[in-house]
Amino acid sequence: MMHMTFYWSRNVTLLFDSWKTNSWLSYILSLAICIIFSIFYQYMEDKRVRFKLLASTKTKTDSPSDTTTSPLLLNKKIKIGGGCGERLMGSVLFGVNSAIGYFLMLSIMSFNGGVFVAIVVGLSVGYFLFRSGGEIDDQVVDNPCACA
Repeated sequence: MMHMTFYWSRNVTLLFDSWKTNSWLSYILSLAICIIFSIFYQYMEDKRVRFKLLASTKTKTDSPSDTTTSPLLLNKKIKIGGGCGERLMGSVLFGVNSAIGYFLMLSIMSFNGGVFVAIVVGLSVGYFLFRSGGEIDDQVVDNPCACA
């Protein structure tokens, strides 16, 4: 039977019937996987937002200030056209990130307290590592919806 309130137990089923934890070792490993996927989610979200900002910014090669306004990691000047390739790559990144986000949400819906804490800790660590720099957050405010 599925729990409808938070519970604290090492016995949990995550995402699939075959992913059940029966021992403390399997439970700890499952929590570690949740933390890793949460950190990876924040990493992919950072890359997606950077790519979207990069694709929407057309860099001119004649202006010396273009490299300072561009969020490029290597500070190279790149001329980008608004072609289908950028849109396709942005869509792929969005799809992968959305799938990871929904898997995390469904994991939390197991209502296991340890899984909830592991995912929140992973998201917080990932945000600290990849997204708390501020330069991208100040430039891109797409949508207030967390899943967009």
